[in-house]
Amino acid sequence: MSEIGLFPLDLVLLPGEQRPLHVFEPRYKELIGECLDEETEFGLVLADEEGMREVGTRAAVVEVLERFDDGRLNVVIEGGERFQLLELTDGRSFTTAEVDAIDYDGEDPTDDERARCLRAYERVVAAADADLTELDLEGASLAFQIGARIDLGTTVKQDLLELRSERQRVIRLAPLLDRAAEAVRRERSVRERAASNGRVEPP
Repeated sequence: MSEIGLFPLDLVLLPGEQRPLHVFEPRYKELIGECLDEETEFGLVLADEEGMREVGTRAAVVEVLERFDDGRLNVVIEGGERFQLLELTDGRSFTTAEVDAIDYDGEDPTDDERARCLRAYERVVAAADADLTELDLEGASLAFQIGARIDLGTTVKQDLLELRSERQRVIRLAPLLDRAAEAVRRERSVRERAASNGRVEPP
């Protein structure tokens, strides 16, 4: 258990994922400045109209893109270890909390489950004609890598973050990727038909 500064945002950061972040509020300029000075992490947690979630990700600043005269920052952050929020604390200008690491239950996907998820991912990439960095097939979590590359929305990403086993995440992802691939194919087909003659004709 440890205390950490929190940065509540309407986004989800998966372990290993990198995201740009614009820091402009005074309290968060203080938090990120402290993390840079002391080379420490902060906690990024999803917060929206439903409130702040109890599972988030430790994040580190891996690159400072731009510093503004008024203290604002453009940075790149990277997700690390997941945490469970235990109790909010006070005493700082930014939100702080006692958190604990989330244990992995050790249940890995079968070879077939993993292969199905990979095939579904490849169909999405092919349908979108996207140029994405290669997956690290020897990495810790295939599901987190895919979730960082394919935008399935914050709800799905938070679900992946909260699931305790890689097997659960892979099984959850495969049908979502199948649907995403079909949706991308349909959208491209409509665009191509519209571009060819200025109108859309049902197939």
